[in-house]
Amino acid sequence: MTTEPATDIFEEHRPVLVGVAYRMLGRMADAEDVVQEAWFRWSGADRSAVREPRGYLVRTTTRLAIDRLRQIKSRGETYVGPWLPEPCATDFGDAVPDTAERAVLADSVSLAVLVVLESLSPLERAVFVLREAFGYPYAEIAAVLERGEAAVRQLAGRARKHVDERRPRYDVDPAQRRDLTERFLAAATDGDLEGLLAMLAPDVRLVGDGGGKSRAPLRVLHSADKVGRFLLGVARKGIPDPSFRFPELNGGPALLVLSGGKPDFVLQLDVADGRAQSIYIVRNPDKLHHLAGVA
Repeated sequence: MTTEPATDIFEEHRPVLVGVAYRMLGRMADAEDVVQEAWFRWSGADRSAVREPRGYLVRTTTRLAIDRLRQIKSRGETYVGPWLPEPCATDFGDAVPDTAERAVLADSVSLAVLVVLESLSPLERAVFVLREAFGYPYAEIAAVLERGEAAVRQLAGRARKHVDERRPRYDVDPAQRRDLTERFLAAATDGDLEGLLAMLAPDVRLVGDGGGKSRAPLRVLHSADKVGRFLLGVARKGIPDPSFRFPELNGGPALLVLSGGKPDFVLQLDVADGRAQSIYIVRNPDKLHHLAGVA
C-alpha cells in the first residue's frame, strides 16, 4: 500500500520506465508515448491496493510496449533502407556509479544490440530487456508477462542465444572509441583516404539509416575500400554551416554533425583491435530532432 502522491512516485520511477520502453521499441518517441499511457493507467488506478509501485509501473509499461510492438508488426510497416534505432543520450552520470553495472546498461542500449533485438518476438524482447538490462528475477518477469516461470526461462534462453549468435564482439573502451571517432572526422574532412582506410577493418560494414527522408545508402556497405570512398564522397559534398559535437549516445561516444545548428546526422563506431568494425549513420530527421540540445 502506498500513500505518496501519485506524481512523485511516478517521476521517481520514470527513468526505469523510459529505459525499458526504449529498449523494447528502439524509438524514444514511442517510448515516451508508452510511458505516458502508463501514467494514465497509474493515475487512474486504485493505488491503495498497490504494494510495490515500481513493480506495478514496470509491469504496465512492459505490457504496453509489447502491445505497441505487436501493432507495428501486424501493420507490416515497410522501411526504406536499413533500420537503426533512434539515437539516445545515455550519460548515466552519478546515477550508476558501479563500473560493471554501467557496462551492462551501456551494452544493452548499444545500436548493435538494439538492431539484434529488433528480430526477436515481442515476448522474447521483453524477457531479454528485463533480465539482461535490469536484472529482474525470472519469477518477477513471469509475473509481469503472466507466464509460467519455466516458459519465461525458455524465452530467455532463446533470446540470449539469438543475441549471442548475431551480436558482434567489440572493444568497449570509450576513450579508444572517442579517439578513433575524432581522428575519423579529421581524416574525412581533410580528404585523407589513406588515413581513413588505416582506421577501417578490412571487412568493415557501414549501415546508414535515412528512412527515405534523407540521403543514405539503401544497402549495407561492406569492405574498407567501399566504405572509405563513400565517406570521402560525403565529406567532399560538404554540409552547409557545419558544427560538430561528441556526445555519449547509446552507451558510447558518437559524432553528432549539425548543419546550421540543426542535427544532420549521427555517426557511431564499433571498434576492435584499434579499427572500426561497424559504422552506423543515422540521418532520418525523425530520429534526430531531439538531439539539438545535446552537448
